[in-house]
This record gives sequence, structure tokens and C-alpha cells, in this order.
Amino acid sequence: MHETGPAGYGWDVVDNSWSGPQITLAAENDNAHLADIEGWITRETAEALFAAAGMDYEEMKAAAAEPGFSAVPLGDIRAGMNVETSVRGSSSHNVIAAIPGSARPDETIIYTAHWDHLGMIEGMEGDNIWNGAVDNAVGTAALLALAGLHGNQPSPPERTVVFLAVTAEESGLLGSRRYVENPVYPLETTVANINMDALNPWGRVRDMVVMGYGSSELEDYLADAVFSQERVIVAESTPEAGLYYRSDHFSFARAGVPALWAEGGTDSREHGNEWGVEQSEDYVANRYHSPDDEYDPEWDLTGAAEDVLLYFEIGNRLANETTWPEWYEGNEFKETRDASAAARQ
Repeated sequence: MHETGPAGYGWDVVDNSWSGPQITLAAENDNAHLADIEGWITRETAEALFAAAGMDYEEMKAAAAEPGFSAVPLGDIRAGMNVETSVRGSSSHNVIAAIPGSARPDETIIYTAHWDHLGMIEGMEGDNIWNGAVDNAVGTAALLALAGLHGNQPSPPERTVVFLAVTAEESGLLGSRRYVENPVYPLETTVANINMDALNPWGRVRDMVVMGYGSSELEDYLADAVFSQERVIVAESTPEAGLYYRSDHFSFARAGVPALWAEGGTDSREHGNEWGVEQSEDYVANRYHSPDDEYDPEWDLTGAAEDVLLYFEIGNRLANETTWPEWYEGNEFKETRDASAAARQ
């Protein structure tokens, strides 16, 4: 059941992104274990459906948020569907490069960005190429820039620095999930993941927004880096949208690896915060997950460049230290990380 506010995007994104064929990781049973029918309905349809069953949508949603809740039947309401399904295989690839560590090559820092978007939409009139310029060609460009920065240092890093461009993020973080399930470098000795997804194309900003604020000591490293740029860290303004669970760093986090996703915010140094909010909202409303997410020669990428320098400062510091950033106490991923502590002695 889709709600625009908590999701952070409108129903058009659902329609654009998750209609038609979908991609999943291959299974030996051709994914026959998945649910027979999966789908989305709008909030308005959900309210009408619950009302027809003699229930209040908001009351049931509140009840579902409480521990011990069990699913409630909708009484005599039934839906009939007949779906013909076909399965075909295809291949896509993660792309990985690394600068080997000179002193502790088995310890790694992994930068990630997803190189995929939604491709071409068959049968769509007009421009049917979904370029994904902000989401996430800008992030992929940042990954390449970071490889250049690290590669041009006067001496190699003490730890290995990895640059991982993952595929199929838009289909459910599939590329990063595949990597974590089959890691090239052991996750137990992966120091950190720094993820980039949809960098700011509107110029320099004062704020650096942390998704999942309050998660790990990587935020302490970020705090030191933003201080050098006379910027401040702020928490995401819509934590109810669950952004921390919606990009590739989450695949690493759930495996215990401390992961950071932070990007430039809306407080424009030149135009102020109100203007920046307008740019962000305009992008989500009119270009996010649509053919209009295209490169614009009028972009001001100075803010994105500042963010890249922050990512470099954090990664370079980690690559030449012996420290192991930890999850903060109480974080849901800390127990998984702690279970592998012996590998980092």
C-alpha cells in the first residue's frame, strides 16, 4: 500500500519503476518460491478496501506497528487474478577495481555506486530512455573520480581501497547483495563501505545529510571532514521514508560492515535553504525515475565535487590507519559485526 509521504515519492514512481517485467537474482527453481501475486495499491484504494471490510485503515496501520500483531482477514472481500508468467535469464555485471594495500592488503575500504537505471521502456511514446543522470550517473562518475584521487597519491595506501560499481540497484539492491553473498574481499576485514547515490547537481551547500543518522563511528570521521569545509552534518529530514534501507550500503550494513551514505543537502551557499529545498522537491516530483532525469549542461557540480573530496578524506584516512570503526551501541547491525571481531584482532 503506497503512501506518498512516507515513501518520499508519488504513485507515478511506482507505476514507472515496478510495472512490467522485474529482475531478481536467479534461483535454481526459476524463482518459483516467490509469491504467486505481488502488487501495489494506492492509499486511496487501500482506504476504500478497508472500509468495505468494516475496518479503518489508519487504525489497522497503527495496530500493525505494535509487537504481536497478526494479519487480519478482510472477511468476504475477494480478488480474482489470472496471470501468465514467463521467465528468462539475462546477465549483468558488477565492475570492481582496487588499489592493493602496501601494509595490510587483506583489510579493505569499499566505495560503491550503482551504475544501472531503468533502461528503455518498450511501448512508451516519445523519449523512452531512462538515463538516470542524477540517479546514479553522477554517483558513478564520483566513483571514477575517487579512483583517480586515490591512484594519484604519492604512495600506495596501507589498506586496500576498492571501487565497486554495482548493477541492478533499482531492482532491489541486487548487485550489492550478490557481492555481499559472494565477496571478493572478506567482509570480516572490510573496514567500511562508503556509498554514493544521486549527488547534488545544484552547487555548493553548507549541509551534509546523513541517511540513518546515529548509526556508526563513520559519522565521526565525516564530522572531521566537513569541519575542514566549514559545513555541518544534519540528519535526514524524512527518516520515515527508510532511505538507509534503500541503497547499496544496506547490503553491507546487514552483513555487519559499517556503512555510510551521506550527501550534500539543500542549504545552498549562494541561494539559501528555501531555494535548495525547491530544487530537491522539483527533482523528486518531475525527474526522479523518469525519462527527464537527463544531463543538463547548466548543472553546477561544485557541490558534488566537494562531497567527493569528503569521501576521499574519509577513505584515505581509513586506508592509512589501523582503527576499525564500529557501529554505535544499540544499532541493529552491531551484533552481526561483533560476531566476527576475532578476525580483526
